[in-house]
Amino acid sequence: MKAVPKPRTPAPERVPETPGTQPKAAALIVGGAACLSMSAVFVKLADVNAGTAAFLRCAVALLALVPMLVYETRRRGAMPAALHRNAILAGVFLGADYVMWTLSILDIGAAVSTVLINVQVIVFPLLARVWDGTRVTRRFLLACPLMLMGITLAGGVTGSGEQAAHPVRGALLGVGAGTAYAVYLYLIRRCGRSSPRHVVTPVCVSTAAATVSSGVISLLTTGLPLAVPAASWGWIVALALLGQVAAWLLISKGGPLLPPNTAAALLLLQPVMAIAFALLILRETPTVTQLGGCALVIAAVWTSNRAPRTKPAVRPA
Repeated sequence: MKAVPKPRTPAPERVPETPGTQPKAAALIVGGAACLSMSAVFVKLADVNAGTAAFLRCAVALLALVPMLVYETRRRGAMPAALHRNAILAGVFLGADYVMWTLSILDIGAAVSTVLINVQVIVFPLLARVWDGTRVTRRFLLACPLMLMGITLAGGVTGSGEQAAHPVRGALLGVGAGTAYAVYLYLIRRCGRSSPRHVVTPVCVSTAAATVSSGVISLLTTGLPLAVPAASWGWIVALALLGQVAAWLLISKGGPLLPPNTAAALLLLQPVMAIAFALLILRETPTVTQLGGCALVIAAVWTSNRAPRTKPAVRPA
């Protein structure tokens, strides 16, 4: 009697990495960075406590994400349990990122904190290299100093001259925020690569975890006053829908289709676009140094991700 062969366990889904998908994925990342870049403007216009802004940003976003999660689960089934754990852990780091970055702004100012949080451009590809063995291109490594220099100039660090209230604590918080940001990007990317059918689920689960973690951290640090003026709610809703829902759905969709160093570099466009939105909405005029920094960031990002030229094949005589 022949033994019945055991059914094979299906291999995990993988995102196809074809050249045709990369321009679309890059456009999604840039769109997500544009939504994130408007967050600072919305927080400033809302004029609420830092911890309150971080908590409500995630809590209000769940009102839109939960129905989308139910719809996605009905159509495509539930995401594997192991990926739920990754998404929860990612959300814990995201909530910590939101609070630490806001606290670093109070300690060392918005310019320096904006520079420090962008250490993600190094930490994110490094995590993928250590844990997944993803190769980092030499062109990207050479462009990293130029990217960080451009962010420094765009943030107005060199011309601010302001005395930081708590420089050491603020610097540690800024670097911690950038590291937590990179961990979030890495874990969400792993969810997207392992189950590309699920885009909403990891964002929704991580946002729920970020709501809890940001609320707990805020209670222990800045406080969490929820008596928000009626005039501020419109900006908070805009912050939640654009800076949380739209931003992370776009990044989570495009991120798995690109190498980590490419996604990290494209996200550096966020502070550059924040300056543009501040000019258009808040009428904040950037300095010549800041504009030069923006140009340097754009040039470095383009250079680091430019495909190498291939020599045409020579036909034999």
